[in-house]
Amino acid sequence: MIAIETIWSFLGVDGWPEFWWVVVGLAGQLLFTARFLVQWIASERTRRSVIPLAFWYFSLGGGVVLFSYAVHRGDPVFILGQSMGIVIYSRNLWLIHAERRRGAAE
Repeated sequence: MIAIETIWSFLGVDGWPEFWWVVVGLAGQLLFTARFLVQWIASERTRRSVIPLAFWYFSLGGGVVLFSYAVHRGDPVFILGQSMGIVIYSRNLWLIHAERRRGAAE
């Protein structure tokens, strides 16, 4: 059986609060992985490059979770990178929904 100290050492944490923050960071990274899988599958199905709506939602979710993790870790480079992504993902979702509203109104 692997001792908890071994797991904490591997993850670079020294207690339960820090362990749960690593879990949050890993969850954010999994959301980013899911977005690429969604985009790849959608493109393969249509035989052309497409970016489905789910890609932007996974991007935003992953960005928010990783931004939270970066703030907790106090990493200014990571914070800046994720904050810019959140703005871009939000804007893309805004544009998509605005286009759909215009189409519905016509």
